[in-house]
Amino acid sequence: MEVKARAPGKIILAGEHAVVHGSTAVAASVNLYTTASVRLPCSSDEDDIVKLQLKDLALEFAWPVSRIKEALGGFVGPISTPTSCPAECLKAIASLVEYQNIPEAKIKLASGVSAFLWLYSSILRFVPVDVAITSELPLGSGLGSSAAFCVAISAALLALSGSVNVDQEHCGWMVCKEDELVLLNKWAFEGEKIIHGKPSGIDNTVSTYGSMIKFKSGSLDLIKSNMPLKMLVTNTKVGRNTKALVAGVSERAIRHPDAMSSVFNAVDSISKELSILLQSAHDDMSLTEKEEQLAELMEMNQGLLQCMGVSHGSIETILRTTSKYELVSKLTGAGGGGCVLTLLPNLLSGTIVDEVIAELESCGFECFIAGIGGKGAEISFHDLA
Repeated sequence: MEVKARAPGKIILAGEHAVVHGSTAVAASVNLYTTASVRLPCSSDEDDIVKLQLKDLALEFAWPVSRIKEALGGFVGPISTPTSCPAECLKAIASLVEYQNIPEAKIKLASGVSAFLWLYSSILRFVPVDVAITSELPLGSGLGSSAAFCVAISAALLALSGSVNVDQEHCGWMVCKEDELVLLNKWAFEGEKIIHGKPSGIDNTVSTYGSMIKFKSGSLDLIKSNMPLKMLVTNTKVGRNTKALVAGVSERAIRHPDAMSSVFNAVDSISKELSILLQSAHDDMSLTEKEEQLAELMEMNQGLLQCMGVSHGSIETILRTTSKYELVSKLTGAGGGGCVLTLLPNLLSGTIVDEVIAELESCGFECFIAGIGGKGAEISFHDLA
């Protein structure tokens, strides 16, 4: 039997950085997916092996099940109660990861491999499996690739273990029940903690549930929107240090408390207005009017992010390029590189979109057209007999 699970990435529509200082932010799923395929081995040759393939990176890891059980068996708790990986267990996991001799150039992947080992051990309990990961999400670009990885892995493992009950006769992708989504989200969050230390929980929640989320001071609320949104997502391919960028905004707030307080309050107002706009009924205003208002809010938010000092030359190049076509863009996530969103209005000519993409790609950027606020995690079963 093989179980496949896919989970979407995320974008921040409004409020990044300011949310750390108490402002509201709005996040949404983006229909670029990470897919995890988990199958039980068909051959006796694989009876004592756990394999993890990162297909996009042409990497494969393998461990004897007995070795993993010996290292981690004493730390695993009840499957129905997602638990944090203890510090002593992290040390044991580190030895399992070191056993793989990950290339120095890809050493950042070690935390993701560690998260996999904890989720596999906790959920599936030391049985041989073959796991393959593919992803449409660029790594380290602010689109929630690590959360999508943890959600997809957790969903597939939970389904294979029977902890998530879905119709195995159903063809195609299926969504879990509400209580199962809660369990899935909690397990994915435990994986995220291994990767990031102290994540907010926003990325895995968006990836699990899809749609949109309004969040402030640790409180998350799902937003139901009927407004179709399409964005051009441009990856600058410029890496950035999220912790340093967050610290830089905090230091600026210390130097200019009154001015930065006004900036954060303005961002809070933008996020709140944006969430109301997204939930407004169709008869309140036309789609074109709503898109125009959304574009203005995005433009204002980008200006405030520039005030915070988190823009970058590559981001400014994208802003200038898209503005020539009368399109509005803003950075998403930490800034300092990463990805930029460009709103693509419903009535925009496909020819113009092609021209924008061609010009951006000529600068060395990578572009994706993505739907915003769609489905969350989904599962499908496949009989290999």
